[in-house]
Amino acid sequence: MRTFVVALLAATALAGLAPPAAAAEYMEKSQQMMTRAYSPGVVTDGGRIVWLAGQTGFRDEQGKEVVGFEAQTRQAFKNIDAVLKKAGGSLANMVTMTVFINDPRNGDRFVAVRKELFQDGNYPASALITVSNFAAPGMMLEIQGVAVIDDKCSKDNSCLPR
Repeated sequence: MRTFVVALLAATALAGLAPPAAAAEYMEKSQQMMTRAYSPGVVTDGGRIVWLAGQTGFRDEQGKEVVGFEAQTRQAFKNIDAVLKKAGGSLANMVTMTVFINDPRNGDRFVAVRKELFQDGNYPASALITVSNFAAPGMMLEIQGVAVIDDKCSKDNSCLPR
């Protein structure tokens, strides 16, 4: 277990993301849900709720255009993590997300990146929607969502009815 935690902390540091925090209770997932990297539901009780505006990965921190679906996906998650850090949390506090992509062929690529970033298997509840256009040419995805920071539910402190 210690090796896993050290590896997870190293992976999140390399990705430029904050390490996972213990928050929320992620409901049991079917094999299909694990394959697609989402939870059927996430239970919270208390905590600070952060309502995230849609984040894209079209431009990096310096305003330079980011090219390619996977690069834009990573940048969008990096942007979300930065917003959540300002609120005292991290990407690990995401409880739900709505993802818009412009090409259904990129769905599997998106899922692969999400699996990489949520290695503990605590995936946000999620919807993946294909759209025809975005606000700017070259933009390939947008992610909006909700995060809960300092929630009292967890795997070890279940808030689900018995």
